[in-house]
Amino acid sequence: MAGLDTSGSNPDVGLLYDINGLADAAPAWVDRVMEYVGEYGLILASVLVVLWCWWSTRRKATLEEAASSVAAVVWAPLAAGVAVLVNIPIRGFVERPRPFKEHQGLALLIDGKNDYSFVSDHATLAMAMGVGLFVVNRKFGLIGIVLALLEGFCRIFMGVHYPTDVIGGFALGTAVALLLSPIAMGLLTPLLRAIGRTSLVGRLVWTGGRGKTVAAGPVGLRGGLPEGRDGDRDLAA
Repeated sequence: MAGLDTSGSNPDVGLLYDINGLADAAPAWVDRVMEYVGEYGLILASVLVVLWCWWSTRRKATLEEAASSVAAVVWAPLAAGVAVLVNIPIRGFVERPRPFKEHQGLALLIDGKNDYSFVSDHATLAMAMGVGLFVVNRKFGLIGIVLALLEGFCRIFMGVHYPTDVIGGFALGTAVALLLSPIAMGLLTPLLRAIGRTSLVGRLVWTGGRGKTVAAGPVGLRGGLPEGRDGDRDLAA
């Protein structure tokens, strides 16, 4: 299929030049920092946010709650991987060349990008993880989404993607994370519940309520009632 419109009159191209022009005007050290951050740093930061969310999510009152929430956290990076796989046929169908191959005067901060441009894998990965985390916890999810937005900006700044490549990546990552979530949760929750009952690796799913202050509860409720923590924004059941 023919690539998307790459004419100079296209606002997509105009925005590309505006954002990439910042790289041309910036000091060399800023370009080097943006190159590393855009290629590796923000994706690594997104993974660390996933790990941070997992560490926090294990501290639930019951194994059932923990298994459901940890399943949603696990789905976030899995959704990112699935979205990148979905992008493979999309790229082959659209066949949009990288912007530096079609336009003169762009500041290219990284070499070796010879595959197709639409959609951005980096934007897809970061947004899928951010949206996946938002389903579990609003605080961590918002951090992840902000990182994804920064990732998209960096890819345009580096001269390796059009703005619509980034927007398409955001849409693809969001769609995969949300639309496939019910299937993923149906498969992951029972598995993690079973892991949580084991003595060896159970703490990967649930801390057993340790580390939480509890108040006395009715007889028959194990460990009483958990004391809620301020700022808890968990959305998962």
